[in-house]
Amino acid sequence: MSRLYLVTGAAGFVGSYVVRELCAAGYRVRGLVRQPGQAAGVESAGAEAVIGDIRDPQTLAPAMAGAAGVCHIAAMFRQANEPDQVYYDINATGTRNVLDAAIAAGVPRVVHCSTVGVLGHIEHPPADETTPYNAGDIYQRSKMEGEKAALDYFRSGRIGGVVIRPAMIYGPGDTRTLKMFRMIAKGTFFYVGRGDNLVHFIDVRDLARAFRLALERVERNGGIYIIAGARAMPLRELAACAARELGVHPPRLRVPVKPMQWLGSLCEAVCVPLRINPPLYRRRVDFFTKDRCFDGHLAAEHLGFRPAQTPQQEIRDILKDYRDRG
Repeated sequence: MSRLYLVTGAAGFVGSYVVRELCAAGYRVRGLVRQPGQAAGVESAGAEAVIGDIRDPQTLAPAMAGAAGVCHIAAMFRQANEPDQVYYDINATGTRNVLDAAIAAGVPRVVHCSTVGVLGHIEHPPADETTPYNAGDIYQRSKMEGEKAALDYFRSGRIGGVVIRPAMIYGPGDTRTLKMFRMIAKGTFFYVGRGDNLVHFIDVRDLARAFRLALERVERNGGIYIIAGARAMPLRELAACAARELGVHPPRLRVPVKPMQWLGSLCEAVCVPLRINPPLYRRRVDFFTKDRCFDGHLAAEHLGFRPAQTPQQEIRDILKDYRDRG
């Protein structure tokens, strides 16, 4: 009988791809979801669905039973209408709950999903696994605490496992890049600044494969692996590539950085206390101004991971998916 692997956050964008990747590789898969209504999507991929919440340790034991490994994907991403403590409850304490439940159930291995965001602003790109922590917001700080906890469990020998740090994630079905590509298609996209800042994405399909490889490479323990695409590129190159695929002119409009930063900060200052999602975040402005560039050679050496396609091919697939789904 094939090994059984548990995926937390199985109903999410990344988690759903990890479920499909493991099922396609011939493994038995169990997906942890919070709501009964999310079970159908997991089951349609060929996996077993189980209801639970990483904040409630008592719900995790049934999910862990008989598992040979866990991909811990579940996390709280940036949401302005939630207090800071919720981020820590999910991203830090929730990670410890998953690790403790795995140990109690005799699960030998956990692959923990962190983020390159724990490195914050990178002064001298490319960053690698030795770059110091520099978390800049509540999401990054809570994910950093979760990563540190996982590394402590792994390196102390309490359980085997590694940490995966994905670069900026995109791929077919992604809704976060939809707004950008739609604006490019309509000719309304503009740069904040020159558009020469570096962006570095990872295709969600490649990321899912990296999680499978990390589960399978049981000899690797206690390490951190940055999973990034074939190369970083200037934002204007990415936008120009999308424009070519869409058959439109590349974006040319630029607006000054400082006023947009002030506006983003003001929107957050007004909206966050009222638990309203701001129309503009400071971090969205940062997307146009900060370099994101990562060195993923360690994942290639230790896990055998390499991106399957070029960024241009990935963008083509994403746009095709948007068209296919209307």
